[in-house]
Amino acid sequence: MSIQDTQREIVDEFGMFSDWMEKYEYLIELGKSLPLIDEAYKQDENLIKGCQSQVWLHAEDNGEKVVFTADSDAILTKGLIALMIRVLSNHPAQKIVEADMSFIDEIGLKEHLSPTRANGLASMIKQMKYYALALQAR
Repeated sequence: MSIQDTQREIVDEFGMFSDWMEKYEYLIELGKSLPLIDEAYKQDENLIKGCQSQVWLHAEDNGEKVVFTADSDAILTKGLIALMIRVLSNHPAQKIVEADMSFIDEIGLKEHLSPTRANGLASMIKQMKYYALALQAR
C-alpha cells in the first residue's frame, strides 16, 4: 500500500467519527497498538526535539525500506506517532522524504491539537523525513 493509499484510508477512518472526542479516543487506541521501541533506543539521542512529551523515534534501513519504531510517555502523543508510523514506515526513503502529509489537514488534526502538540506533530514528521534522508544518503 502506498503512502497516499494509507493517508486516504486514515481520512476515511476519521470521517466515521462524529466528534473530536471520538477521534481523540481513536488516536489513543492507535497508540496502544504501537509496536514498542526496543529499550536500547530509549536514549536522549532518539528523543524528538520540539515535543512537549517525550517521544523516542528510531529508524532502521532494512535494505529497501525505512522502518520506524517509537514510544512516548503521553497517551495522545503515542497515538500521534503511531499514526505517523502507519503512514511513513515500511516505505523507501525517497518516498518518505517526498511524502505530502496533507491528510493531517484533511482530518482537521492540526486545528484540534493544542499549539504545543501541533508543534510536536510537525517535529515528528520533520524527524522522520530527516532520518529517511540520512538513510538514503548512505
